[in-house]
Amino acid sequence: MIDHSPVILDVAGTALTDVDRKRIAHRLTGGVILFGRNWKDRETLTRLCADIKAVRDDVVICVDHEGGRVQRFRTDGFTHVAPMRALGELWMKDALAATNAATAAGFVLGCELRACGVDFTFAPVLDLDWGGSSVIGDRAFHRDARVVAMLAKGVMHGLLEAGMANCGKHFPGHGFVKADSHHEIPVDNRSLKAILADDAAPYGWLSSVLSSVMPAHVVYTKVDSRPAGFSSRWLDDILRGQLGFQGAVVSDDLSMEGARKVDGRDVSYTEAALLALEAGCDLVPICNQSVQSEGGKAIDELLEGLTAARAQGRWNPSEASEQRRLALLPRAPSLNWDELMGDARYMHALDLLP
Repeated sequence: MIDHSPVILDVAGTALTDVDRKRIAHRLTGGVILFGRNWKDRETLTRLCADIKAVRDDVVICVDHEGGRVQRFRTDGFTHVAPMRALGELWMKDALAATNAATAAGFVLGCELRACGVDFTFAPVLDLDWGGSSVIGDRAFHRDARVVAMLAKGVMHGLLEAGMANCGKHFPGHGFVKADSHHEIPVDNRSLKAILADDAAPYGWLSSVLSSVMPAHVVYTKVDSRPAGFSSRWLDDILRGQLGFQGAVVSDDLSMEGARKVDGRDVSYTEAALLALEAGCDLVPICNQSVQSEGGKAIDELLEGLTAARAQGRWNPSEASEQRRLALLPRAPSLNWDELMGDARYMHALDLLP
């Protein structure tokens, strides 16, 4: 039987409980995503990551750590990296300095995370800065897709130099719509031609260096009635078939409102996960459920639901998906924090940040 571990789950605190260990040990768990609540200091984070790896060394420890306002760890030595818009602003003054600074930003973000045991960050944002999206805002590099592609390539290169995979998000573009998919389902009524020529263009230009892609919980009505993360048209036909992407596709959080209503009806976590996997996702995160009043009941229901779906033949795990998941793990050891503080490349990268 093919092994495929598609679920990315969260843990409640700064140390693992017995329940956390049981969930992480589950054969369907492929990743653990960390949040600000999992942070106390570097020592605690490093111990937490080591404890997770002691349960399953192949689990991908990941985090949303982009710089700017989406940076989970901000104290005890972690560098405050500017929002990506700062790189776009620098580009308008000195394009070559901006690309160098982008690589430095990716390198600093990746090195600091890896020094504490984190494997992977969901960065960078490839959305265009249309000026109307509060959830994207200064997380975007620029309005021009070409500038976004060039600066994102720099950040991706820096992450890869630090030994960390990258993730372009939110395919095919979340910057045009104003609604926040955490709370409602955004709708984009533009034509496929318009989206491919603009918002989605960086995905094609960066297909050779993208490690992973996160689709948007946005409905693009001229293309599919389902959000992109549940659409085989978007993921298989366009992203993989037309744009040539070969890496992992990671669904956006299944807990978001934009993921809980498909085809006009409410769906369970298990059904949402099955729809995402069937559409072409390789990994399905379920976030912030361990801290709910039910004590993570939704996580257990998802793991049990996918197990039952597999036994009933409603879900056929993919060996290719599992290989794409494993490819997100670092392939070489990292410097520890003390070594990093004496590393000449890291110190030079700090000097280049905007």
